[in-house]
Amino acid sequence: MAIVFSNHALEQIALRQIHLSIIKDILEFPQQTIKEDDQTIYQSIINFEDTKYLVRVFVNTKVEPNKIITVYRTSKIKKYYEG
Repeated sequence: MAIVFSNHALEQIALRQIHLSIIKDILEFPQQTIKEDDQTIYQSIINFEDTKYLVRVFVNTKVEPNKIITVYRTSKIKKYYEG
């Protein structure tokens, strides 16, 4: 899958100190994939410094190549993790 990063996504990745290797792993092997109208959310639970976070990667799938819109991590796993 060909993917590019939006400027906003790159800023958020740097701000939130999420390694690109984590994003790559989530895109290749997501624990969950949520499809919405114009985007797909890839997400996985990841350990950061002995704390579990849900890392969510929002991808615009209506453009070619697909574009990562934003990335963030949240401790509110139950709020966003389905199942």
